Amino acid sequence: MATHLTALLKILSDPTRLRLLGLLAREELQVGELARAVAMSPSRVGNHLKVLREARLLDERREGAHVRVRLARGGALPDDLWGAIEGRLATVEGSADDLARLAEVLDERRRKSRAFFDRVAPEWDVVGSAFQHGLLRWRALACLVERGLVVADVGCGTGYLARVLVRFADKVIAIDHSAAMLARARENLAAAGDRVELRQGELDRLPLQDGEVDAIFASLVLHHVPDVLGALREMRRALKPGGRLVVADLLPHKEAWMSETMADLKLGLDAIELKSRAEKVGFVDVEADRIDDAYVVEGPGGRRAELPMFLLNARVPQNAASDALRGPPASVKPATERR
Repeated sequence: MATHLTALLKILSDPTRLRLLGLLAREELQVGELARAVAMSPSRVGNHLKVLREARLLDERREGAHVRVRLARGGALPDDLWGAIEGRLATVEGSADDLARLAEVLDERRRKSRAFFDRVAPEWDVVGSAFQHGLLRWRALACLVERGLVVADVGCGTGYLARVLVRFADKVIAIDHSAAMLARARENLAAAGDRVELRQGELDRLPLQDGEVDAIFASLVLHHVPDVLGALREMRRALKPGGRLVVADLLPHKEAWMSETMADLKLGLDAIELKSRAEKVGFVDVEADRIDDAYVVEGPGGRRAELPMFLLNARVPQNAASDALRGPPASVKPATERR
């Protein structure tokens, strides 16, 4: 044990490795993205990653031609040791600039995703609504026991789920970062009148006031989000005490072509990891289960792929203080820009 600790401390004594680990504790990144965030060549970053990998400090996940890397929690790096280090990372020279560049990397992911959805919005009612047998949205709705709620459909696309939610809720706030998707949703949801409000914004900067909604639905959107933890934190902020979050998304899969063709930033999500992240930002009673449904896509050459899915539902504590998180976000659109 003493030998291992000595070797570990020697590895962690390098400021560059601390900077890399600090970024990888925040976000799962491709090597090229990590190199941009620390303003170093990929080969230099690769040399440091080799040392960290051999010390079992990294978790790696291959998605087609790309490898995503993140900090391995626990195990070779004790939580208490990393907690002590993480609290002092701001004092490491260059770490502040790293965070600024990381924000640029994540913003580029958002721009790429937004451009894709603006382009495919006219066809998305067909492309984005193919399921094996369609039980997912009804399972999701079963998590809403009460009627007469104000709910948000984040990453609403063209309004596929909102069209169902409006049958149950008093009001649906449909949110997407693509203006073209919202324009199509406006057409699809016209019959709902003023019971549906459209807002444009990012999931990690939601255009919602603190505690504005009773429930949030995030259907097949988190694998498009560059900062999943930030999105969960925002959804937690926007929910009332006792409010409920329902997430439906893809489990990890191997359809690498979707990264380009469908603008997927992640090839599915680890449901257990997402559960842990939800708990980290303050959700309770978090449950995550694989469901008997599949997202059906047509791959290269017309090959049909049925992708496994999971459902996560969670709750904000009933006694949560409404002002426990930050105040109203600047991204809330004026009323004249909403439906």
